[in-house]
Amino acid sequence: MERFEPIRLLRTHLLYLAMGILLCSGQGWADQPSLGPTTQEEVLELSLEDLLNVEVTSVSKKAQSLSDAAAAIFVITKDDLRRSGVTNIPDALRMVPGLNIARIDSNKWADGSRGFSGLYAYKLLVLIDGRSVQSALFSGVQWEVQDVMLEDVERIEVIRGPGATLWGTNAVSGVINIITKHTAETQGSLLTLGAGSEERGFGGVRYGMVLGESTYGRVYFKGLKRDEFVHRRGGYAGDDWDMLRSGFRVDSRLSDCNAMTIQGDIYKGNISQTLELATVAAPFSYTIHDKADVSGRNLVARWQHTLSSTSEFTIQAYYDMSDRDEAFEREVRDTFDIDLQHRFALGERHDIIWGLEYQYTSDDITNSPIMTFDPDSSSDNLFGAFMQDEITLMEDRLWLTLGSKFERNHFTDSKIEIQPNVRLLWAPHRKHRFWTAISKAVRTSSRAENDIWLFNIVVPPFSLYNDSYFPLAITIVGDSDCDSTDLWAYELGYRVLPAIRLSLDLAAFYHAYDGLRTLEKGASSSQDTHIEQQLMFANNLKGEAYGAELTTVWQAFDWWRLDLAYSYLNTHIDIRSILDKLQNTDGPRHQVSLRSAINIRKEVDLDIWLRYVDEVKVVNSRDLSRLKIDGYITLDVRLAWRPCDNVEISLVGQNLVDDEHMEYVQVNFTLPTQIERSVYGKLTWRF
Repeated sequence: MERFEPIRLLRTHLLYLAMGILLCSGQGWADQPSLGPTTQEEVLELSLEDLLNVEVTSVSKKAQSLSDAAAAIFVITKDDLRRSGVTNIPDALRMVPGLNIARIDSNKWADGSRGFSGLYAYKLLVLIDGRSVQSALFSGVQWEVQDVMLEDVERIEVIRGPGATLWGTNAVSGVINIITKHTAETQGSLLTLGAGSEERGFGGVRYGMVLGESTYGRVYFKGLKRDEFVHRRGGYAGDDWDMLRSGFRVDSRLSDCNAMTIQGDIYKGNISQTLELATVAAPFSYTIHDKADVSGRNLVARWQHTLSSTSEFTIQAYYDMSDRDEAFEREVRDTFDIDLQHRFALGERHDIIWGLEYQYTSDDITNSPIMTFDPDSSSDNLFGAFMQDEITLMEDRLWLTLGSKFERNHFTDSKIEIQPNVRLLWAPHRKHRFWTAISKAVRTSSRAENDIWLFNIVVPPFSLYNDSYFPLAITIVGDSDCDSTDLWAYELGYRVLPAIRLSLDLAAFYHAYDGLRTLEKGASSSQDTHIEQQLMFANNLKGEAYGAELTTVWQAFDWWRLDLAYSYLNTHIDIRSILDKLQNTDGPRHQVSLRSAINIRKEVDLDIWLRYVDEVKVVNSRDLSRLKIDGYITLDVRLAWRPCDNVEISLVGQNLVDDEHMEYVQVNFTLPTQIERSVYGKLTWRF
């Protein structure tokens, strides 16, 4: 029966696609010419001042130009995505200074902002159209199941530094907000097909339609099959994966004062992985090849009502269900979230926004001998409120922003987390912007840190960390008293257009952490065949991180643009033992990204992307040894040709400098994997 699984999956997604079409067609549809994307020629004709005035919404939860945002924000535009040649969101995030994106294997990524990167980067909040995709179990993002259709992405707004005043707990070191296009911009049909040495096959189809007066819709279907990488010690990594996804979106202007959006997605895939699990019998570990089954669905509804030219409110609700079944556990999770925000002007100097949020999440976990949760099912509630006031101190010159978020959740019981924020923006000249900010952000503990029991590793007898006659089994145990991590962040920024073809954006920061996650020695007990040593989650470390991030754009000629991003990071954590190092991994000290966009001819693009990532020292949790990941250079090249207005054919080479290189060592289970060189071709047809 297994060989019929792809057919069954395809049938399931086609059924969902058909349901989306039927939902969209409630008012009928008419033919509409495709609006098409902005071509690179048009983008290059924009002045740098226009590029700095790109609209963003993540900093203040209102539309404002990028240059007027008093935060370290970077925007990845839809054209940046197209010309980068990436096939997924995390690889696109490598453009952003201050973010550390490292590929763990073929289907997993580690991410982090201003340090502390990991598979479960528990200080970075990620949203897709306002829907949080954070895992409540481990407090991280599983990027392999967030496989949005890149052609539908309008922009990705990335805030480095705290965004907790508006977005809440876990928006500690950054916020990534992925914003998809309004359906009016995706009319007509689109087909993409591609294949290559690592991208074994991928494709997508989207259809946009007019449903009525001021009402538009779209449906899409996409799939991928990716090849496996190789292990650091040799041999194939067994980490190939495939995914099917479909969804819909409807946007309607109900009246002059009311707008509604309804959207949803469904996905199912197979995530292959090679796991090294612990055993108390020699050689004290064994390797298995696992195929994790993942599936999920979500539905989002958003209503915006305009009360006047200076007042509007928005209500958004979403439901998200995920099911992940792998060798060491199965988690089925349901999440419901509703929030309201109201923005209004008070007099001529105050622009106030406030909001309320309620979230309910529940899980059902199937335990295994490797990992157990007690209890095996749980439900949690989160209540939140925020208020922020942007005060005009001097018209068109000086603005002060004051605000705070208030939250109470299951893990902090009756304690209310308060996260204040003060920001100041000064514009002495229309080409110069100075800003500074002081913020507090809070990261709450996750379900795992409270309730997990994990059989992590077995240390052989008479070894460096075990001088006894018996194997030493290290287990990691949750602690219900695990507290929050607090961050006080101090930031300073400057944006300038020193010349008509040159722009600079500089941000410097100092982050002071209290209550960083660590592992403390717990109970030790003698078993028949081994000794068990418990390590318990705690929050007993202090630390600091400081650095700077620079972005510059140089329009060398009308047909050639260069984007340079550089980041410097230095972290100091009060490490007391190698166990603390396991939970707090430094990021690379230096990172450089240089992108070149060239229009060779009107119909031919040449894009070159060169990156350098500095070395990182980590601890390998399999044997508690120290390991250095060498610095590496990557080169991606994309050549695209448009034989006619609606067709684009591109050839992309990725990681062209080396045959293979390593970017990250995962903390648990996954063996170190080498990232391979790859080439693929792609066809995009709009009709």
